[in-house]
Formats: sequence, structure tokens, C-alpha cells
Amino acid sequence: MKRSPQIPHTYVIVFAIIFLAAILTWIIPGGQFSRQLIRTSDGTREVIDAHSFQWIDHEPQTWQIFSAFYKGFIRTPKIIVFILILGGAFWLLNESKAVDVGVYSFLGKADKFNRYKFFRKIGVNNLIITVVMLIFSLFGAIFGMSEETIAFVIIFVPMAISMGYDSIVGVSMCFIGAGIGFAGCLMNPFTLGIAQEIAGLPLFSGIEYRFFIWIVVNIFGIGFILWYANRVKRNPRFSPVYENDHYWREQHANRQNLSLTSADKSTYLAYFLILAAALVSAIILPMNQIRLGSTSFRFPALPLAALLFAFFGRVSLKKSREYFMLNILGFTILYLIIGVTGFSWGLLELATLFFSMAVVIGIGLGKTPNQITQSFIAGAKDILSAALVVALAGGIIVILEDGKIIDTILYSISNSIQGAGKISSLSLMYLFQSGMNAIITSGTAKAALLMPILRDVSDMIGLSQQATVTAFHIGDGFTNLITPTSGVLIGVLEVARIPFVKWFKWAWKFILMMVIIGWLLLIPTVTIPLNGF
Repeated sequence: MKRSPQIPHTYVIVFAIIFLAAILTWIIPGGQFSRQLIRTSDGTREVIDAHSFQWIDHEPQTWQIFSAFYKGFIRTPKIIVFILILGGAFWLLNESKAVDVGVYSFLGKADKFNRYKFFRKIGVNNLIITVVMLIFSLFGAIFGMSEETIAFVIIFVPMAISMGYDSIVGVSMCFIGAGIGFAGCLMNPFTLGIAQEIAGLPLFSGIEYRFFIWIVVNIFGIGFILWYANRVKRNPRFSPVYENDHYWREQHANRQNLSLTSADKSTYLAYFLILAAALVSAIILPMNQIRLGSTSFRFPALPLAALLFAFFGRVSLKKSREYFMLNILGFTILYLIIGVTGFSWGLLELATLFFSMAVVIGIGLGKTPNQITQSFIAGAKDILSAALVVALAGGIIVILEDGKIIDTILYSISNSIQGAGKISSLSLMYLFQSGMNAIITSGTAKAALLMPILRDVSDMIGLSQQATVTAFHIGDGFTNLITPTSGVLIGVLEVARIPFVKWFKWAWKFILMMVIIGWLLLIPTVTIPLNGF
């Protein structure tokens, strides 16, 4: 009997791309731009001097394809360690059964809305998916949520399975939602803010049309996910990951009949430890400067969070230990939002936050220090494959950088843009940016590297700088959701247990649709007088 071809493992695919990158270092000549430091509102940034390109000897890569894995670890240590800590933290959370209790409780209450004709007509589950995706889209548009979505995959994939969908819908609720918002880019200081400063534009100017862009991409993006989710609901085998989701369905089946556990002394100890830490932080920092894009205001976020935890923590303790653990997760997310918007937290602080969550959950479960350690290691071990593949994906960029060909690629594409008409040039810029996501995945790094080139090209052809910035941030959003060089994407897929090949098979039509819509939204920036353009 003829055997069906086996789907390549994600590691195999990524290593094949490393091999291809090494071949390119033999073909493409070496080149180099000079760099200079500029000061932006987000700090000092290294940018390209667009007129400084010079040819240099390339450095063909051979045996280096085997050292790329090691160098990938060095290049992306933050994401790797963050994933490992998340694995340990959520293993302890899963042992408490808190997420399962929360999911079933939420879906049970949501199902009661089906008694109303309005909700039956639009579908309660459709409403849940839409609201969740809009929330994450706002997070992506306002403060550039990206790596943080890895933490939410562990919550929304089981939730999607419980609703009768698949892991792709769970990933889409947070990761795709944030990606759509990232492309709409209302007030993201890390991409839009830096790009506009380099282009010499007022910070977050042109927001009126950008808000229109955000609405349009959300309508089409969320609409596609709802269409797909309802097809899976009607026929689960329509899902390309039906077989892979056996793990999640098995977990769901094993946790149908959950019993609640009364809070004990250990649970109360965890409550008072968190409350003490929350009160100390509130006393030390009673007023906090919250930044949402261009808006900044003083607000007692930490004192309010401490008071809310004191109340809701006490209420949840009376219900059960599981509800209290769910309360800890909720306030971890609340402090995540406060930290990102008020204190510019990065992965270091987020990893610290989730590690602290793991410790207090272990205490609340009555575990000894040794038992907490064993559970944490088990969780980190379970998610180790996700961390390893992120390092391997980082090796692709290492090969291109060490081969001295990234700047040559930038120079060649920038030359091809010049000499075309305004719409053609803008379209080429958009395609250029979309393609560069496969080489440079950080939006901030792309803004610093690419905008000096795109800015000068715009001046040469008389194209609006605002239109150029718009091409940059829309192009920065969509293809990141499918490129195997993205550590965030690979981390998300590994946590969700979705093979990259199956994700690509599902996602390419969606990404192509969003790229075309993004291109159509660029045309008015040249043909219609818009405020700020």
C-alpha cells in the first residue's frame, strides 16, 4: 500500500530555510550601509544612512549552518526564556484546574444569552470571538502587543476547543487579533511612532485615516475567522488540525466533571502574600503615568489594582480554591497591562510577573518548595520544543547577517522602487516591507532600518511621507503572521501544537486577502486629500 507523504516537522522546515539562506550568501554580493544614532521619543535608535551604501566582500556560509542553532539562542534569548517560564507557570495553573473552571463557567453563563432572540440570531459564540479579537486588536494597535500573545494561547486554545472549534480559532482570537491591530497601527509608539519621527512627521498624525484602516482590516479579518470557525463548528473534520487537536480534545474530555475545592490555609497564605505585595507597590507608586499611544495621563492604577484584588480575591476565596487561582490569573493580566502601558515593561518584567504567578499558585495549592520546583520543571520541559524552534528560526537571520547580504538586499530593492509613478512606488514599498518581514521580524528594528531609505525615496519621487509611513506599518503587520522566521509565530504554534505546514496551508489565503486589502487602503493616501497626508 502506498504511504502518504509525511508532513515535515517544523524543525526540518526551518533548517531547510537556514540551508537556503546559506546558499544565498554565495550568490548575492556583500554590501553595507553606515549606521548613525538618532534620538526619538522612545530613546536612542540606530538607523541606516541611506546614501552610504558600499560594496564589500561577502562571506559565504558553509559549516555555519550548524552553528546557526547556537547563535539563534544568543540572538533571541528573551523570547526563549519567556516561553520556558510561561510553560512552568501555566503547568502549575493547569494543575489547579482554574482555567478549566473559568472556561466552563464563562461558557455556561454565555449560553444563557441564547434565550434572547437577538443573541440567538447573531450567535453568542460569534460575539465572544468578535469581542476577544477586537480587544487584542486594540492592544496591537495601541501598544504593539506581539510576544505577549504567547501567554494567552494557553488560555484561548482550550476555550476554543470547549466551544466546539479548533486550535486555529483559539490562536486567531489572540494572535491574529493582535496582528490585525498591529497592521492598523493606531498609536503604536514602537513602529508608527519611530517611523514618523524618522520621516519628520508629527507624532501619530494622520490618525483619522488610520482609524478607518483599523476598522476595515478588523471587519475583513474577524469576518474571515468567524466564517472559518462556523465551518469547523458544522464539520470538525474540515479543520486542517483536526488530528493534531486530539491532545486538546482529550484534555477537554478529562475535565468535563470538575469538582470545586474549598480554600484552605495555603490558599489564604497566597492571598495575603499577593495583597501585601500589591499594597506595598501602591504605597511606593501611588500615581502612575499611563501612556496609550500619544495620550498620557496620571492615574492611580496600582492603588486601584490593589483594592480590586483585596475585594475580588476575598470573594473568590469564599467560592473555591479554583476561582481564587483564576482570580490570580486575571490580576496577572491586569498587572501586565499596567506594566506595559505605565512602566514600559518588556519581556524581562513579564517573565518575572509570570514566574511570581507560578510561585504563589504553588503556595496556594499547598505544595512544598520541592513540589513547586518539580511542577515548574515539568511545565518548562513540556514546552521546551517551542523554545528550541524559536532559537532555530533565529539562526536564519544569523546566516544572512554573517553573510553580509542583508544590506545588499535593502539597497537593491530601494533602487528598484525609484523611477516608478507614485502609486507604483507606494505599491513597491508595500511589497518591499511585506517581504522584509521574512528577514527582519522586529517592527521597531524595521522602522529604524528601512524608514531612512523609504523616506529618501519618497522625497525623490514627490511622494507624501505620511503615505510612506502608512505603507510601512500596514506592510509590517500581515506577513509576520505566516513567516517561519518570526520567533513569536513559531512560539505560538508550538504552544498550540499546530505544525507550521498546516498553519501555512490554512493561513496563506487569509494573509493574501489581508495583503490585498491593505494595498487597496494605500491608494487613497495618494489619490485623495486626507487630513495629515
